[in-house]
Amino acid sequence: MHSSLTSAFLASAARHPDKTALFWSQRQFSYTHFVRQAGWITRQLREVHGIQPGDRVGIWMKNRPEFVSALFGILGAGAVAVPVNNFLKPAEMIYLVGDAGLGVLLADAGLACGLADAGLGSVPVMLAEDFPDSPPGESDAPVHRSPSDLAVLIYTSGTTGHPKGAMLTHGNLLHNVESCRKILQVVDVDRFVLLLPMFHSFMLTVSILLPLLTGGSIVLIQSLQSPKATVEELLLNRGSVLPAMAQIFRMLAGFPAGLELPLRLCISGAGPLPAEILRAFNARHPNTPLIEGYGLSEASPVVAVNPVQGPWIAGTIGVPIPDVEITVRDPLGQCVADGVDGELWVRGGNVMTGYWNAPGKTAETLVDGWLRTGDIGHRRPDGYFVITDRLKDMLKPNGINVYPREIEEIIYAFPGVRECAVVGEPDERRGERPVAFVSMDDGREFDEKALLAFLKEQLADYKLPRRAIALPALPRNATGKLLKTRLRELLQNGG
Repeated sequence: MHSSLTSAFLASAARHPDKTALFWSQRQFSYTHFVRQAGWITRQLREVHGIQPGDRVGIWMKNRPEFVSALFGILGAGAVAVPVNNFLKPAEMIYLVGDAGLGVLLADAGLACGLADAGLGSVPVMLAEDFPDSPPGESDAPVHRSPSDLAVLIYTSGTTGHPKGAMLTHGNLLHNVESCRKILQVVDVDRFVLLLPMFHSFMLTVSILLPLLTGGSIVLIQSLQSPKATVEELLLNRGSVLPAMAQIFRMLAGFPAGLELPLRLCISGAGPLPAEILRAFNARHPNTPLIEGYGLSEASPVVAVNPVQGPWIAGTIGVPIPDVEITVRDPLGQCVADGVDGELWVRGGNVMTGYWNAPGKTAETLVDGWLRTGDIGHRRPDGYFVITDRLKDMLKPNGINVYPREIEEIIYAFPGVRECAVVGEPDERRGERPVAFVSMDDGREFDEKALLAFLKEQLADYKLPRRAIALPALPRNATGKLLKTRLRELLQNGG
């Protein structure tokens, strides 16, 4: 096994120097292109900016080929790559730049233009537009790094307070790539479709590192202006594996008959896959398996997935990936029996070393080598795991545990519902009552009475939402994660 991501990438490139590593609409970029461009970035970081091993360097770009060169250029200098949410405004970056102590920022010109006005003018910037396609001269040998050296800081999209930087080592990410290679049966002819933000941990590992370290290719979608344009690019460059989130598969489920996807496999992650979306996708694309997985940034991020060879069990996250363990525990940290809900704890070589500059949070989250995920679920007797909900989202009307996801799954089956979420609202008599938020398909009217009557037939009274509120769209962050904190704020503000 390689000691670092850099050595693994260079070995892959040496095996496939002229192969297309990345498709970008009509353009193609070889492995050699990325080796040379990354080498040029490494040299600039070291000789011009004085970057030393262990220094942090940010990547603040929209999805573009140069992201790959930036990542391996930073790692080649022995530095730590810090992918930054490209939806942040310059003023919002002040905390992250200071917390990570970024020495240099590799950025888009469009994103970087407001940095000085936000008070970040002292951070040196290298623009992606200035990266040469064919750098002159030979690249320096990359700095040697060991598996225990820090490779990436992934800032979690904190729902309360500031985001935390999950410290992932070269060994963490190599471990996750190898586990995913085995369970997803990845081969060097695979082409991974990449359409979610590249800064997201799911995309970083599964759609960038996994294909490139196994000699495969990336189909980086250039146009997200319309579903039709997105699928045209997927078809043009013959993508074979699509890791994405539930909303993407809902879109593909609605495509007209006659359009067949070239995909051998679809993987749903970055949030739960509602049963209704899975049913609709399977009905429209019966020959393309859609399997649900589970992960979190602190685990590099993949933890479990339904095996490619099956069985694929709807409503489950599958089984732990190779060399990773999951246990289910009660609030005292004791393991519980199959079928009993508790918090999922994870252990393996993919688990982070801790949170950057946050020893207190690290001690709460890492216990005796185990990662406390904050997710509630249970293990089935067949070894498959089910995620019930987030620990912090659990409701307690009349002191009884109620999981919003159970209610949400039923709401998704109501005709015309595009997306939904259930949160709790304080109640004097019951302590807390569920409230449903929904957005409807275009052209569908919202009928609150009909929805509540539909739920009343299928839910115990204490689980019934007090009311249902329609919104044009539910609030999500840049990676598509539903922001229930925003919904709770709406209720507090009289929504």
